[in-house]
Amino acid sequence: MSRSAIGAPPRRGRTRGLGAITVIVVLVGLAAMAAAVLRLGQVGASVTAQDIDGARASAAARTGIEWGLYQAFKGSWTACSNASTTLDIGNGLRVTVLCDSRSFNEGESSPGVARTVRAFTIDAVACRSSSAGTPCPDAAAAVQPGYVERRRQVQAMN
Repeated sequence: MSRSAIGAPPRRGRTRGLGAITVIVVLVGLAAMAAAVLRLGQVGASVTAQDIDGARASAAARTGIEWGLYQAFKGSWTACSNASTTLDIGNGLRVTVLCDSRSFNEGESSPGVARTVRAFTIDAVACRSSSAGTPCPDAAAAVQPGYVERRRQVQAMN
């Protein structure tokens, strides 16, 4: 009697390498998935850092607005006609504050005496770049990675 007649398993000569090929394909697939997850993690960290820098620049622009309004109402910017100042906030942040004002008559303060009102426009641009000492916006640094810029503008009357 032959072995196959007794119930022994048939010989598998051609299928011996199939298990090794399957393992290699699975390992390559897992390595590709791990690389994709790692890359997504790096991109997520970069986006988070840019969000934080944007929030800091936004707060710096609001600070520039408050500083400009204080200077205008205090009377430090009596010639507030396109006057600008660049403030170094620290941490790589700078704010360029521009003040413009116009005077006009608004009714009367007493009969026959015109009431003069002054309208201020305060524009603050905050940026974070590697170019120290340059005012914001910094067109040369805007094309560099990591450059962040925020602008705020307010109008007020005195």
